[in-house]
Amino acid sequence: MAEVTITLNGRTYRLQCDDGEEEHLLALSHTVGERLDGLQKQFGQIGDERLLLMSVLMISDELNEAQKKLEVVEAERARAETRAVDQISAAAGRVELLYAALNDKALAREDK
Repeated sequence: MAEVTITLNGRTYRLQCDDGEEEHLLALSHTVGERLDGLQKQFGQIGDERLLLMSVLMISDELNEAQKKLEVVEAERARAETRAVDQISAAAGRVELLYAALNDKALAREDK
């Protein structure tokens, strides 16, 4: 287990994480720290718990919006994939008809 030390709103926290996850945890804490700093500038020192709660709620809201957008993108991708499959199937059907027609003509010429 690795250990990371982060500072948020002037307080230092030591957190454990899996080996190799240190940079990721530091990046996440940086995001939270930016939110805390912004809220502190906007509202002043209204208490660590309240600032952390507001930061977490803001980040959760952004995550929720990103998840909604991802669902829309995935639905659009699925519709596009379905359309592509339908178009390929239709094209394959036309190729088969064309092949059959050409084959019939070739057979007719051989019979002559």
